[in-house]
Amino acid sequence: MPTSGELKERIEASLPGSTAEVQDLTGGGDHFRAEVVSERFEGLSRIDRHRLVYDVFGDEVGGPIHALSLKTSTLEETT
Repeated sequence: MPTSGELKERIEASLPGSTAEVQDLTGGGDHFRAEVVSERFEGLSRIDRHRLVYDVFGDEVGGPIHALSLKTSTLEETT
């Protein structure tokens, strides 16, 4: 089972310059919530932003990562 730290590292490595905060919602390593801030999201719809993050994990979402709830924003949107 992946850990929240592993998910954080993978998101940040796949979206250079991003920051991610990831929580394991159940403690079981299969339901997570991630808040991701990236300039890469600039000009993208919420669906396209989420797709970028989901693509990091591919087939793992729906498998070992049963659920991944996302909040995505640019740095400008957080201030």
